[in-house]
Amino acid sequence: MLSLLPRISTLPASIYRKSACSLSTLTHNKIPEIFDLTSDTATQPTDDMFDIMKKASRYDDVYGLDGSVKALENEVAELLGHESALFCASGCMTNQIGLRLLLTQPPHSVMVDARAHVHNYECGGIAYHSQASVSPVVPKNGHHLTVEDVSINVITDTLCSAVTKVVSLENTLNGTIMPIDDIRRIREFTQERGLKLHLDGARLWNASQATGTPLKEYGQYFDTLSLCLSKGVGAPIGSMLVSSRENIKLARHLRKLMGGGWRQAGSLAAAAQHCIENVVPTMPETHRITKKLADAFINMGMRLSVPCETNMVFLDTANTGVSIRSLAESLLKENIFINNEPGNETRLVLHYQITEEAVDTIIKVASRLVEEAVPLEGTHVPRVLGTRINYPSAQV
Repeated sequence: MLSLLPRISTLPASIYRKSACSLSTLTHNKIPEIFDLTSDTATQPTDDMFDIMKKASRYDDVYGLDGSVKALENEVAELLGHESALFCASGCMTNQIGLRLLLTQPPHSVMVDARAHVHNYECGGIAYHSQASVSPVVPKNGHHLTVEDVSINVITDTLCSAVTKVVSLENTLNGTIMPIDDIRRIREFTQERGLKLHLDGARLWNASQATGTPLKEYGQYFDTLSLCLSKGVGAPIGSMLVSSRENIKLARHLRKLMGGGWRQAGSLAAAAQHCIENVVPTMPETHRITKKLADAFINMGMRLSVPCETNMVFLDTANTGVSIRSLAESLLKENIFINNEPGNETRLVLHYQITEEAVDTIIKVASRLVEEAVPLEGTHVPRVLGTRINYPSAQV
């Protein structure tokens, strides 16, 4: 069964030591000796970041006193075209606080894409924090939710059901981009129906860089937005919640309630601001080499279970007879980490610390394994693996 959690716990201790030693000496411009494609959360803080962190302000953010945190919050709020923002520890926290702000009185429910992170990978937080049920919807187009999907799945039964109060979208989702026109149409519908709209924009930076759509153009359509800083942006930790000034005032209270008030957080905010300015512009290059890798896999006879549109490759090797375990073990010898899954499917995630040379090595190793393997007979059958749904029309 496919899990999106990294499978590196079985790596030899010597590899851990080598990784820690080599990565701890990185500067922003140096190349790591270990290339980790388990997630874009695997980026390593650089010496440049630590130098910037030393110069950050050192005041108490629980009381809103830290200048570096305020600078980050003001910059992100402006980028998204909203009044205010809140710096939090994780994307799970900013999603859950953002949804809690919009869910004020149960019984109520949240409509989501069936693959949504807020539904599948946030510990049941919507039920726990907001006393809300979730209505998962499978997009008819196999790619993203449309206004047609939303309109026919709104719950209005006030006798036996928890009515829909919030629609939560995700962009990117499994690395795929939700078109801005579809977001606009959904926003128009939710406004007509008096519904709130939240965005899990953990990788909205990738969508913006891939399409050339300014963050502000996305931001105008949502009541609350969550944007991660520790994924493709490359910051050591953190996520932003963006909304109105009134909402963020309450969000600061909810962050404290959830145990998320952090004191001298200025150093982390300064590193994040550095990454927004220096790492985000590198995303188009990451997307280019990701597409290069995906195309190479296809040319080997492998399949993609999800289209490759930004920095993720959802790989199915079954047709070639190559197992993910054999691929992972062979790549480990080249100091490249991927999820070591049983079976034939896995996810590879690229980020700014993955070089084109590393991609070329992956292609070389995979090509050799395909040449040595015995292809499997039969056709690919889309399956539900864990909680990640592979839609038949999503194959390319």
